[in-house]
Parts: sequence; structure tokens; C-alpha cells
Amino acid sequence: MMHMTFYWSKQVTLLFDSWKTDSWTSYALSLLACLIVSIFYQFLENRRIRLKLLASGKQFPEEIQAPLIGRTINGSRAKLGVRVAGAVLFGLSSAIGYFLMLSVMSYNGGVFIAIVVGLAFGYLGFRSDGEDSAVVDSSCACA
Repeated sequence: MMHMTFYWSKQVTLLFDSWKTDSWTSYALSLLACLIVSIFYQFLENRRIRLKLLASGKQFPEEIQAPLIGRTINGSRAKLGVRVAGAVLFGLSSAIGYFLMLSVMSYNGGVFIAIVVGLAFGYLGFRSDGEDSAVVDSSCACA
């Protein structure tokens, strides 16, 4: 039976019928997976923002400059490559965001907390410095 309110239990079905937890070990591993995927989502968003800044040709804010990222894109093939990479990152980030949303819709309290904590840690680790100076559109309300 699908829950329509938050509940606290080690028995949860996430995303697929085959992903069911019935022990504390499988539940803890599922929560760890949710936490890691949430952090990875913020990492992908950070990469997408940096790529968008690179493609726009704007000066990188001092807070997010990285020595391995080039500062200019020359040639139409390079610009096309950056646009394709941006589209791939956007699609992957959107898919992961929707999977996280569907996981929260399992209404399990532990899954909800693991995802929110993962998003917060990911934001702290990857997106909290220098992002205020870069205005980027976002397709996801949870980003």
C-alpha cells in the first residue's frame, strides 16, 4: 500500500518495486544512497553553472575561479561542444532531480531527511561560494 502521509519505518519502496528495504542494513544503505545522490546533484549543478559562465564569455567571479578551467572559447566547434555538454549536464541533472523528488514522494521520513541533508551538504560543498554573483536560470524549483 502506498502511504499518503509521512511515516517512519525501515520498510520502504524507492522508485522501483525491486528496491525494497526490509532490514535496518538495507534501509541504512538506501538512505546513504539518497544522501550521496543528493550531494552529486548539487555537484552537477555546480558544473553546469561553471560551464554556462564559460560559454557566456563573462569574467569568472573571483570566488569560483579554477586553474583547470579555460577562460575563453574559440571557434564554432568549441562553442557547439560547450552547448552540447551543457545540454547533457542539464538533462542528467534534471533526471536526478526528478528521481530525488520521486524518492521523497515515498513519504518515508528517513528518506526525506537524507535527501534534504544531502542537498544541504552538497550546496555547502559545491555551490555556496561565489554563486550570488552568477545569475543562472534553473528549471528545477528545488535547485
